[in-house]
Amino acid sequence: MRVICIGAGNVTTRLSLEMQRVGFEVLQIYSQTESSASALAAQLGCDWTVSMDQVRDDADLYIFSVKDQVLPALVSQLKPNEGLWVHTAGSMSMELFKGHARRYGVFYPLQTFSKGREVSFREIPFFIEAACPEDAQWLLQVASRLSSHARLLSSEQRKHLHLAAVFACNFTNHIYVLASKLLEEQGIPGNLLLPLIDETAAKIHKLSPLEAQTGPAVRYDENVINKHLAMLTDPTMKELYRLMSQSIHKEAMK
Repeated sequence: MRVICIGAGNVTTRLSLEMQRVGFEVLQIYSQTESSASALAAQLGCDWTVSMDQVRDDADLYIFSVKDQVLPALVSQLKPNEGLWVHTAGSMSMELFKGHARRYGVFYPLQTFSKGREVSFREIPFFIEAACPEDAQWLLQVASRLSSHARLLSSEQRKHLHLAAVFACNFTNHIYVLASKLLEEQGIPGNLLLPLIDETAAKIHKLSPLEAQTGPAVRYDENVINKHLAMLTDPTMKELYRLMSQSIHKEAMK
């Protein structure tokens, strides 16, 4: 199967390299940035371009992995062809392809990706949607070459999944950033938190997140909470601490 990737960011980098590894042929990389396109193409040993007019029209699958705000514009610039067009976005409907492609869908991997970090694709859930049942089944077969977890999911359901993923991943990682900042201000190495972070993540493989919750906010220990609030000088961090503590206690009381 021949693949063309529109975009050269984190998702495209890891996905294209894995697709090539399992036997798919990556024909071409498009990016608005020459350095990004050429760097990824060099890793793959394939062609690259920075012009949508030069994107080949003979691929079986066209994967758009770009920022949401530029996705519709790039879709409108690609010349119609017989390939199946998909995007990897969590919050965008597959209907944005309507009127531009005859065959289209969604190929959404639920994972956080970084260019320089390999991940085990066999464990990544892939969520599939397509305009026709035949293409949906074909995409499921493609995903099954990469992962042990592939299933159909509607655009509406995927929006909620993406929202939950932002809480579970992006917001959680931001809390790590703030925690590291607190330690750095006191000359304490941030990596001292790693065993705690690892155990926190590991616990919810055995317990529900609600059962795994610990800390002063569960019992709303105002003595500890007020001490912590007094220590925080950044107004945003103080407000986050207060709101998070209230939310934790509210869920615990349910």
